[in-house]
Amino acid sequence: MDETRFLYGYIVFVIGIVIILIIMNTKKMLRGRSTVSIPPGSEGLPLIGETLQFMAAINSSQGFYQFIQVRHLKYGDCFRTNIFGTTNVFFSSTGAAKIILNNEGENFTKRYIKSVGEIVGDNSVLCASTQRHKLIRSRLANLFSLSSLSIFTKQFDQLVLENLSDWEQKAATVVVLREALKVTFKAMCKILLSLESGKELEMLENDVTRVYDAMLAFPLKLPWTKFYRGVKARKRIMRTLEKMINIRRKGLETHEDFLQCLLAEDAVDKDRASLSSSSSETPKKLTDEEIQDNILTMIIAGQDTTASAITWMVKYLSENEEVLDKLKAEHFPLMERTKKSLLTLEDLNRMPYASKVVKESLRMASIVAWYPRLVIHDCEIEGYVIKAGWSVNIDAKSIHLDSTVHINPYKFNPSRFDGDESKPYGFIPFSMGGRTCLGMHMAKAMMLVFLHRLITTYKWEMIDSDSSIDKWAMFARLKSGCPIHVKSTNMKDKSSCCINKA
Repeated sequence: MDETRFLYGYIVFVIGIVIILIIMNTKKMLRGRSTVSIPPGSEGLPLIGETLQFMAAINSSQGFYQFIQVRHLKYGDCFRTNIFGTTNVFFSSTGAAKIILNNEGENFTKRYIKSVGEIVGDNSVLCASTQRHKLIRSRLANLFSLSSLSIFTKQFDQLVLENLSDWEQKAATVVVLREALKVTFKAMCKILLSLESGKELEMLENDVTRVYDAMLAFPLKLPWTKFYRGVKARKRIMRTLEKMINIRRKGLETHEDFLQCLLAEDAVDKDRASLSSSSSETPKKLTDEEIQDNILTMIIAGQDTTASAITWMVKYLSENEEVLDKLKAEHFPLMERTKKSLLTLEDLNRMPYASKVVKESLRMASIVAWYPRLVIHDCEIEGYVIKAGWSVNIDAKSIHLDSTVHINPYKFNPSRFDGDESKPYGFIPFSMGGRTCLGMHMAKAMMLVFLHRLITTYKWEMIDSDSSIDKWAMFARLKSGCPIHVKSTNMKDKSSCCINKA
């Protein structure tokens, strides 16, 4: 009996030791794996994931970023979710931003959610494959050259002057977003297509608005949906652009604009191709579809993002009188020259504090809240396994409002840009790397021109300080549009809208 008890006890002891060893080994294995793990988060419901929560956020007063912010606070600098059937991982650290934005074509390429891609077109510079993106980008770069920017600055200044001249007749109350959308749309259509007025411009404006409204809509093609109306509007825009291209190719019309420039390059490429027909490598050109998709993309980006940024800038200045006073001290002395002629790039370079106001407005507003990329190969980012086929997203807004990156990030303080103290990848309103926004300098120029003319023409008081975001907006738009009461500064030259264009 004693031997039996001893045997049983020995067996139990051995089994216990084995179990302890298994547990210890399992823990060791788990610890070894913990350095490289799947990002935390939830895939939500089967098939639809967390799409419903995402759409609910879009329909809220805080916009779609609310969806990101809630999960950022819950999970930290990295979280996983599922939107429209695709696994999305969001990162909000400067380290991850550097890795992802600087590896275009190696581990990542650009990809927006389905609704955006279908609305702007697969050939858009926003959605094109890495190989085609390089070609498209090289062709579009001419629009943003120094010489083009110099011409555009004067054109935009003239449009701003004409727009501001009407403000006093509008019952002394102006909605900044509405006016900014008008002037930026006219500016983009003039430089891209030489459209300045008429029914065609009005129809194009209405259709571009429908396209913009559909960019974050649920991709359901039913007649009563925003997405359906956006798709229809896109088709009408494509037909209009196709008609313009055909007319110009036949030599029936010529204009000094960007579309003409693209078509001229196309003709040169054809000549080169015929001369080098025996060569294995012929010059590459943009297809008509690529031209059309990117004209639409540039109109949307040039109008909506810039108008939204201008609106936020006016709101921030309305709430920060000290900053506005510093601006006036910088800009009123410039009026002796600028009231007699259109603004030039040299004039904009004489506005260092205004440039900081522009940068701070872009940081605070984060008009483009995140930058999406498609994962090409399995990889590791900051200790997390990222699978091929997933989408990774840089959460730019969280980076811009991170107290470890920017001191007192919720305070509007243009002087934070006095030195070069910001962390690398801590300020990314135009993205970084191979997909950096082509229109970066154009957008800044537009904001500076508008700012200079506004503060030297009017004093204003903001009527509605609500910071709610416009529902279904792809970019961060103020729902109120920033309504203001305006009053002349009495320093305005009444003939300023008729400045000599020479």
